This record gives sequence, C-alpha cells and structure tokens, in this order.
Amino acid sequence: MRLFGFRGPNGYESVGALSKGSHDTYIDLCATDPLIRNNLQEIIQSPEQLERADLALKNSKAIGGNLKEISFKVPIERPGKIVCMGLNYADHAKEGGNARPEYPSFFMRGPSSMTAHLSPIIRPKVSDKLDYEAELAFIVGKKARHLTLENALDCVAGYSIFNDGSIRDYQRKTTQWTIGKNFDQTGAFGPWLVTPDELPLGCDGLNIQSRLNGQVMQNANTKDFLWGVAETIVLISECMTLEPGDVVITGTPAGVGYARTPPVFMKPGDICEIEIESIGVLRNTIADE
Repeated sequence: MRLFGFRGPNGYESVGALSKGSHDTYIDLCATDPLIRNNLQEIIQSPEQLERADLALKNSKAIGGNLKEISFKVPIERPGKIVCMGLNYADHAKEGGNARPEYPSFFMRGPSSMTAHLSPIIRPKVSDKLDYEAELAFIVGKKARHLTLENALDCVAGYSIFNDGSIRDYQRKTTQWTIGKNFDQTGAFGPWLVTPDELPLGCDGLNIQSRLNGQVMQNANTKDFLWGVAETIVLISECMTLEPGDVVITGTPAGVGYARTPPVFMKPGDICEIEIESIGVLRNTIADE
C-alpha cells in the first residue's frame, strides 16, 4: 500500500491510499471505513488498522478521488524523533573532503523543519545557501531496542522519500550540523509511505535521483549505502529506543550543490524533484521566507 495523510476541500482531513495500478487516483480510507483512524502514525502501529486499510483499498465500493483535488500532508506529522545519517555514501563523503567514515554521522531534525509533497521548501531570510539532498527515509512501526541484522527490518512500517534541504553556511558554523538542518520547512518528506511488501528487502538496489529544474543533479543506487537499512537500525537501536512513528533518513549520494564548481543553490521559483525507484517522486517548489 501507498498511504498518505491529506487535506481535502473545506479543511477535511483523512488518510488515503493510492489506487492500485493508478498514478493519479486514490481511495479515501476513512470515508470508506469510518473505523479507520485519520492519523497515519496510529494506523501503521496497529495490525488491525492496517488490515482495515487493505480491505478498504480492495473494496469495490470504495470512496475516492483524484490526487489533484487534495493537499498532501507529510506522512508522519509529529514523529517522536527524526534521526538523520550523514556520509552514508562513500562518493558523497569524498566530494565533501571527508575520509570514508568508520561510523556514520548522526544528527536530528525537528518536526517544524519538514514540508509536504507539492508544498514549498522555504529559503530563509538569513541565507541563500539552500542545498538539496536526495535521501531514502524509513518509518518505524514497532518499538525496538537492541535489534540484530536478522530482525532489524521487522520494525519498519514503510519507506518514503526525503529531501534533506540544508542551509550550508549555517551547517558549517559549528562541527554539529543540527542548526543548518533545522530551518523551518526546509526538509521535504513524502509523497507517501510505501509498505515493505511492495519493495525489495531493505530497499536494496533502488535507483535514487535528484533533479533541479529538470536537470539531473544526483544519480545513485541504494546498493551503494555504506550502512544499509538493517545495519542502520542495529546501530541506532543499540543506543536509543526506536518508537512507532520515528523517522530515519539514510544519507545522500554525491552531486550536492555546494560541492559543485561553481556551487549550485536552490532559489525561489526552482522546482526540485527527488525520485526513488518503486517509491515515487517527491516534488517541491522553492519560495522565499
């Protein structure tokens, strides 16, 4: 299933699922089955709710519509934590002048830094150094601690796309990247959560690409991860409890704007697209604060 929260006309809020075999129509799960909660974070941690969603999607009398009629919400609006990885591709580490790491760089994002599919990414008043980063995200569905490679993927509720928009001059002000990664509405997240049954195990071997105004800027494959999804979960869960609704962002490949000659930064009116094979396309325009 491809699940997403949305707002309809007159402020109506619900959870939808992309219609099977369609790119532009959806099923309104909550309207089809009133017992389905209108909060995706609650749905993914309940086997009963997920079963209801699956049945609603297959219902021949399901209520739905066209994606053009709705506004997407970020898949998880208030995650308990957003754990981000840095330098998870060797080529990206190299382009930034960093050695191949022996341990990943981790940092955190806050919910206010996110923006949804088709909503603007905001360039802040204080900087014009807004950069793009194509990343695979996964969403936790079960409480997890001290997992192993054998059971790590059991806690994953689904996968999505993240554009880890970064304010590069602020990111470089200190050795901690947090401030440059947490400006309001700089991290795009969506368009939906794809359940693991629709994807390769651990999302291995998927092409990942960023495009700025149609020009390919990053082009890589998740097989090039230094730490795959299962390994990432093992590393995080040995130090903190992962809880339902937590989001983990797995790092970006080479081709980011600041490493180019001359540097390329996003500006108002630009359109940035992040595409991951078998998941979809996350699309955002850029606007000034």
